Amino acid sequence: MPYVTVTALSHPGLIRDHNEDSLVAGPWTLCATVTENPQTLVFPRGHPLVVAVADGIGGQPGGEVASALTVRQLAAVGPALDGAQAVQDALKLCNQAVYSAADRDPELLTMGTTVAGAVVLEESLLVFNVGDSRVLGVTEDGLRQVSVDDSPPLRPGRRTTSLVTQALGGAPGFSPITPHVSTAPLTPGDRYLICTDGLTDPVPQDELDELLRAHEDGRAAFELWRAAIEAGGPDNITLALVGVGD
Repeated sequence: MPYVTVTALSHPGLIRDHNEDSLVAGPWTLCATVTENPQTLVFPRGHPLVVAVADGIGGQPGGEVASALTVRQLAAVGPALDGAQAVQDALKLCNQAVYSAADRDPELLTMGTTVAGAVVLEESLLVFNVGDSRVLGVTEDGLRQVSVDDSPPLRPGRRTTSLVTQALGGAPGFSPITPHVSTAPLTPGDRYLICTDGLTDPVPQDELDELLRAHEDGRAAFELWRAAIEAGGPDNITLALVGVGD
């Protein structure tokens, strides 16, 4: 039977005092907590399977609330995400849910989160994001970013930025979003890395590529996490490795 593996890990890093990241894989969610070891889940292929990470915006209240709301909403609607329009609509509902929760609690005003992920269909992959969390395809020619960063242009000499040009929530009043959604063909052997910027900011893409060439599944997730920690672990680190089997 065709299947999909998802290997996930979430960790606060070395600097942050708590984890504001969350993750969804099918009906399974991991919200603002820590995995001691990478967790591998196996799903049958054929029905929509959503896998995503959400990174609560730091420096603003309730980042972990916004990220948890987002992944739980995606888990609830995941089986119905059968096309690009359904994904667009789901992300807009997530945005509304974050703003509605903030409206109900003044202490959560301006809370927000980024989100990035994929929906695995029988023969294709729907890639989506809002913000700067990323989806990267593991190819023979190296890692290829398939999500679209919502970030301002980088200053000369800078490789990364903490600024985002759109997110779910994050403003005092409601702001609509324009999610990035694209479709890619799906074949057995395909691998994708879905992660927050706690991995991609401290670890250059060529190093991520080397680690993914050398390792798979749980060992790959562990080595990616270790690379971020050895680079200083400046932010929460959350990642999901998606593999397509026959």
